[in-house]
Amino acid sequence: MDALHDEGAESFREFVANRSSALLKTAVLLSGGDRHAGEDLLQNALIKVAGKWNRVEDPEAYVRQVLYRQQVGRWRLKWPRREVSYGEVPDGAAAEGGTSSAELRVVVREALGRLTPRQRAVLVLRYFEDLPEADVARLLGISVGTVRSTTHRSLAKLRGLVPELSGLGPADAEQPPSRDYAPVEVRP
Repeated sequence: MDALHDEGAESFREFVANRSSALLKTAVLLSGGDRHAGEDLLQNALIKVAGKWNRVEDPEAYVRQVLYRQQVGRWRLKWPRREVSYGEVPDGAAAEGGTSSAELRVVVREALGRLTPRQRAVLVLRYFEDLPEADVARLLGISVGTVRSTTHRSLAKLRGLVPELSGLGPADAEQPPSRDYAPVEVRP
């Protein structure tokens, strides 16, 4: 019995050593860019999974599901959330050559922190984890329609917070096509 327990403990240690970096990125995004909160979220998820480790078939999927559900539990709590204060007002203007990808990542992370936890969770699951709407709905315990409307509102708010994003993503599909275009020849 001890050999099985030791084998499970060793496989758990290996999993944590190999996958904790990727899982931490997701946890930090779910926590609105707050690294400490993301570390707490991941640590709590790993504690919950450790007790069931020998019964888990797909460890990464299971840990991610625990992460999502814990975060959902956090934003469903009734007491007030911590207010986030900023030392300086973020500058929305891009540099002459545009915003570098590193600067854009920092700005997007800060903007994600200004969304509600539900908005943030939906965007992280849809675009960072690349999950279909039905999976997001199932994981968060909401309807597919709520996922769609939350995604739409969240992206609009994110684009307002980060103007550099206005030219990216599904918003372009929502814009009516310009009538000033040249015909294109299509060949079979």
